[in-house]
Amino acid sequence: MFLANKGKAFCVELGEHSVLVARLNQAEAPMVIEELKELPAADTDGLRDLMKAMEGRGPTGYAHSTCGIYPARRMVRRQTLDLKRVKEPAYFNEILSQQFRIEPEKYTVMVLNSGDGSEYDGAKGTLKEVLFCGLPAEEIVATQDRLLELGIYPERLEMGTVATMGALASYLKFKQSKAAILLLEIGADATQSFIVSADGVDISRPIPTGIAAMIPVVQKELTLKDEESAKKLFYSNTFDFTSMGAKLIGKLLKELQASIGFYEVQTGQSISSVLCTQLPAQLGWLATSMANELHVDPFKMEAAPWLESLDIRLADGVTLNPPDERWLGLFALAADYNHGVVQPTSDEKK
Repeated sequence: MFLANKGKAFCVELGEHSVLVARLNQAEAPMVIEELKELPAADTDGLRDLMKAMEGRGPTGYAHSTCGIYPARRMVRRQTLDLKRVKEPAYFNEILSQQFRIEPEKYTVMVLNSGDGSEYDGAKGTLKEVLFCGLPAEEIVATQDRLLELGIYPERLEMGTVATMGALASYLKFKQSKAAILLLEIGADATQSFIVSADGVDISRPIPTGIAAMIPVVQKELTLKDEESAKKLFYSNTFDFTSMGAKLIGKLLKELQASIGFYEVQTGQSISSVLCTQLPAQLGWLATSMANELHVDPFKMEAAPWLESLDIRLADGVTLNPPDERWLGLFALAADYNHGVVQPTSDEKK
């Protein structure tokens, strides 16, 4: 993370359901995380008050921050390029319009190498596995406006999905793990799914179903009068839905099994665990249900040793609300992977 101002710095992850905030003693490693906060994304007044109360705001009154965002229409797609065509001016726009079904002129897009996340060099055109990452230009403007309203000046905007995948790959490399992780961002109407390893992003697939598709199942199973009642109960955290987990995720599960099957045939490797991010705390059980139905374990991480390898540490008295995995995307905004990495000790290797 590189910010223009010296001294205190902030990282903000603006998710669909919650906002995570970190206050840092300085913008570059070695750094100390002095404060961590979490608030519901809908609590605009609370967020504004939080940013006003935090020390380290600049003379403008804004907290200059690196921000990770998750717009609903974000696009992160792995693609194999035809190296014979990469220098054609219209080639990338053709992929965007014909394969990804988006209007290129309305999107801001960057092409990255799928292995290390570096910007793709079209002039060289020697690597064919890439990630197309983008979002509508109008959503960038809307997000910037919202951040300013919250008292946050976005020094840099990052797509949270890409930052999280980079952090996950970094963590697996630090652990010297050969595992392949299924990363899921389950939203209201769609799910972003990826298979990530220490070598980068192996598979990406958007799935047009999410939490909203589970509400009619809740209504039917509990014989409730309407979907609104089912939705309120589903998000209320007053009812244990674990027993009907398989039915609730049935549609999503079929799509994921197809992706996993393709991956296993192509690579001969199986996924070892599943990581669900961007879920509200009360729906955390969905991650466990997903892991159970896929017959793998929920992904678990120990954040502190990995952060220390990147010269990032938590100040005395600062603790993570478990599980550690929930903070991965936020820490990704602070991490500089070019910083010297300390190898894990033998008992940390997996």
